Amino acid sequence: MDRRNFLHQFSVGTLAMMTLSSFKNEMDNLGASDKMPVLFIGHGSPMNAIENNEFSEAWKATASKIPVPKAILCISAHWETNGTKVTAMQTPKTIHDFGGFPQELFDKQYPAPGSPTLASETKSLIKKTSVELDMEWGLDHGTWSVLAPMYPEAKIPVYQLSLDYTKPPEYHYALSKELSALRRKGVLIIGSGNIVHNLGMIQWSDKAFDWAIEFDAIAANHIEEGNHQPLINYKNFGKAATLSIPSNEHYLPMLYAIALQEKNESVSFFANKTTMGSISMRSIKIG
Repeated sequence: MDRRNFLHQFSVGTLAMMTLSSFKNEMDNLGASDKMPVLFIGHGSPMNAIENNEFSEAWKATASKIPVPKAILCISAHWETNGTKVTAMQTPKTIHDFGGFPQELFDKQYPAPGSPTLASETKSLIKKTSVELDMEWGLDHGTWSVLAPMYPEAKIPVYQLSLDYTKPPEYHYALSKELSALRRKGVLIIGSGNIVHNLGMIQWSDKAFDWAIEFDAIAANHIEEGNHQPLINYKNFGKAATLSIPSNEHYLPMLYAIALQEKNESVSFFANKTTMGSISMRSIKIG
């Protein structure tokens, strides 16, 4: 039921006739319609920010199919800290945290506003640890390289939550659950990384290594089934996991995304391709 029709029902007579139970059901349905989905985006090369390719097109298509967010919170593979931080500046800078790419990419700016108010609210929601309001970082390429194709006008407020590199995967999964209230405040939560990410073994072709295909498929199967514990304990998958995740900063944002999946909430994939031998671009939509 849309909001206008719902409010229309609440004439004095209709309200008097409704049972308390039916009123609660209507309110539950209204709240569910306002809940934002959650995304994990396999971001790959920062060149995706300025190229029209199968990945950037898939991101655009996904953005066009979901409600326009009031704000975006991104957990990027490229902001690791000792402790947990959230960006709280009004005007975050565009960080070009890479090298060896064309000048056009370094010239690219993503001048989205920040959200000091939501940063403070996010800090207050997280009880698992103390959170520092950060005024220095900005938007790294794990954030702006995916948002540039998705929301090119850069008008939606964007802020970031860091990854505490001292903590294990189960800690990050549990922390993410504390962010769930933001979904009902119009905040689109995006994890940005790659399920398979081994830069040391990339090759300049679309043919993927067998171990990369294997682990990507394992992860996809567990995500579809809502079976998250094996994904938290990914090292138990052996060699395929070790090669796919030599360090876990690109993997952890996926755990942040799936941790926010609620009971009976749908999950789907987009941009499902393992490229350059050892980079999975698989992206996830929850809700």
